[in-house]
Amino acid sequence: MELRQELYKGKAKTVYATDDPHFLVMHYRDDVSAFDGVKLAKLPLKGETNNKINAYVMGRLAAAGIPGTLRAEQLSVADFARLAQALADA
Repeated sequence: MELRQELYKGKAKTVYATDDPHFLVMHYRDDVSAFDGVKLAKLPLKGETNNKINAYVMGRLAAAGIPGTLRAEQLSVADFARLAQALADA
């Protein structure tokens, strides 16, 4: 899978298109913000924790047969870095 363009960037995550039109990559960041999005600090492992929560919820929805849920997979930090570097080099 290859990252394509950035589709969305919010306070907690960035969403990227991929070379497969059926899949997106959501990158959860460690940023902590408050007061209308003013960045205050980084919280180590916040992004990884949000990713695990999202994967759990999506897995439970899929197991319950709820249509339209995403296939949630966790990329290692190294895998995401490799994809992001490939996008930057393009």
